[in-house]
Amino acid sequence: MSIHTVISMRNAADGVEKSDAVASNSATQRSFYKSRIPIYPKRVHGVFRRIKWAVMAVLLGIYYLVPWIRWDRGPSAPSQAVLVDLAHERFYFFFIEIWPQEVYYITGLLVLAAVSIFLVSALFGRLWCGYACPQTVWTDLFIHVENLIEGDRSARIRLAAAPWTASKVAKRVSKHAVWLLIAIATGGAWVFYFADAPTLAHDLFTGNATFVAYGAIAALTFTTYSLGGMMREQVCTYMCPWPRIQAAMTDKETLAVTYRSDRGEPRGPHKKGDSWDGRGVCIDCNQCVAACPMGIDIRDGNQLECINCALCIDACDDVMDRIGQPRGLIAYDTDANILRRSAKEPARFHFVRARTVLYSSVLAVVAVVMLFGLATRSTIGLDVLRDRNPNFVTLADGSVRNGYVLKLMNRSIATRSFDLSIDDLKAKSVNVIGIGVVRLPVRLAVDADKVRAVRILVTVAKPDLGSASRDIEFVLTDPKTGERIESEAVFVSGGAP
Repeated sequence: MSIHTVISMRNAADGVEKSDAVASNSATQRSFYKSRIPIYPKRVHGVFRRIKWAVMAVLLGIYYLVPWIRWDRGPSAPSQAVLVDLAHERFYFFFIEIWPQEVYYITGLLVLAAVSIFLVSALFGRLWCGYACPQTVWTDLFIHVENLIEGDRSARIRLAAAPWTASKVAKRVSKHAVWLLIAIATGGAWVFYFADAPTLAHDLFTGNATFVAYGAIAALTFTTYSLGGMMREQVCTYMCPWPRIQAAMTDKETLAVTYRSDRGEPRGPHKKGDSWDGRGVCIDCNQCVAACPMGIDIRDGNQLECINCALCIDACDDVMDRIGQPRGLIAYDTDANILRRSAKEPARFHFVRARTVLYSSVLAVVAVVMLFGLATRSTIGLDVLRDRNPNFVTLADGSVRNGYVLKLMNRSIATRSFDLSIDDLKAKSVNVIGIGVVRLPVRLAVDADKVRAVRILVTVAKPDLGSASRDIEFVLTDPKTGERIESEAVFVSGGAP
């Protein structure tokens, strides 16, 4: 065979390979889905792992136990310390009671939570994601169960590759059974925040609870099991918007989990007894990658997937101890400090920056406004609804009558009596339906923690009508405390002169 024939055959083969490569690249470009690569995080021990255990215990303890805390609010109010009472339109938080008309307090709490996360992110990166996010807490718990039943990283990898045997089936069934129990407990705990916990628990176990309660538990069981057990890091990477938002909150001075490349590079394997001169202390052991629940390499720098759980710090510190190098190759540090050390400048931390001052100021203002509002909030309320059909009624003597429905609110734990009066109006008569014609002010009793609806008919004599309509003010006063509240309304006279 001639050399030209060989070259022609090689060129033809190269053409086929290039065509295959182009076709493969085209297929890759057309694909919008990447199959999940299973991650088997290694069990680590260290300072940050212990901190995560402590935080998990506290947060799960709060979540599961708070609905069972009792708080005495009197005979007419629920005794559960934290309760979202949808049936009676109330939110109870220990000594605080929020009514539907005070939904702005809930808005304030959400603003406080959002700005707090902004501030924490600007200072310490994704500290919330690494320690306190529900997805992180339950995923961490599910991984711990997996470790206990199936073994550590290498054992789980071998088990996944092994053929199905009785032992493998038993381990997998046991793991998923425990996951389901945790998920059921999670959903069960959540519904206790919306009803009296002891009563609802009895109804759930006796089959007397409502379909809504069982449905809520089933839905939360499914989401906890699937998100914490099956999807794990995919939730943080693809479903959660926060990784993309946090880029606007952080900068080079943000203290976050960082690979200190100024100390670790150039990296490479190292044998005992070899010199460390001219190289970094990273021995490329990949233990930081094996410990990462997100499956990333922290040495590649800041990444969207990194939740700053700091488990890579514990894994790396353990390796540093074994090779006789100082800890902290991976540590909480800033990108700016790496640049400073590379330029032979001392490392320093700038916690007071423009963005942290801004976030702190907003946080302080909102907190002060919230505290002031709660400290000065009224324990009485008054809503006025004027009749629209008819707008007014003209009586035989020429006087005009308007109808109103008043909702008197008593936000205290004792029955109270209020004096009702009307300002800016000379009324000929006031008829309280169910009581009769009365002189103002009229005293009306309202039960503890209740709303009393009162319908009244206000009549104004023809000489006192004035313009077609006028603004008036209903006033509700507690004669014992002097507490007073006003509600504006309109009296329509139908264009009388």
